Amino acid sequence: MQQQGNDSAQANSESNYPSRETFLNATTLINADFSRQVVIPPAGEDDWVASPSPGVWRHRLDRIGDEIARATSIVRYSPGAQFSPHDHDGGEEFLVLEGTFSDENGDYPAGTYVRNPPGSSHTPYTRDGCTIFAKLWQFSPGDRQVVKIDTAATPWRPGLVPGLSVMPLHEFDGISSALVKWAPHTYFNPHVHPGGEEILVLDGVFRDEHGEYPAGTWLRSPRWSRHTPFTGAEGAIIYVKVGHLGAPLLEPQPS
Repeated sequence: MQQQGNDSAQANSESNYPSRETFLNATTLINADFSRQVVIPPAGEDDWVASPSPGVWRHRLDRIGDEIARATSIVRYSPGAQFSPHDHDGGEEFLVLEGTFSDENGDYPAGTYVRNPPGSSHTPYTRDGCTIFAKLWQFSPGDRQVVKIDTAATPWRPGLVPGLSVMPLHEFDGISSALVKWAPHTYFNPHVHPGGEEILVLDGVFRDEHGEYPAGTWLRSPRWSRHTPFTGAEGAIIYVKVGHLGAPLLEPQPS
């Protein structure tokens, strides 16, 4: 198992995925080599980086760009914190992990999954504090669907093996996101991810032949990676996204 934290890696070949002058010559590159597996453990206090808005902190998982960036982060809002009005030219996907996240369109309690398409804008804030998992500039061209799902009230569907339950969140052009619930001692078949795989462990402990991943762990496995996942006595719930590594996604345009 390979672990990486906030080390930077330049990615400039087709297999490494980012190109286009690495998103307009970005100066911030965090886990930007998409040909390598990345495993980031749950955040410690030293892992949080201040954002431009007071009281808003980021645990940066991968990033290509500065304040306008293709980014995957866990974002923590202190009680009463807010972010200034801003546009999401490349779209925004987020899952509320703790507390209640809000903007002018409503309140999003823990478990809410949202996709704001490219061109959307909002002014986010929180009253009592919250933590969200957020992905920016990771939309396919043509994906304009607004998605808001209360996962706490959405039924699970049977998975492919006994003990596995699935809650689809979104699918477009071969890229899909879902929540997957693993009962204790559930074993999945060995399989390959042609378009890569990204996982955030939400509860329990997720495992495969490479290691054990407790709640809060983020994993990104490259295209054509292979594993045999399973759970032990704790079971697990994970967010999983597949098909997006190497896929054509929107990119920032020169100003």
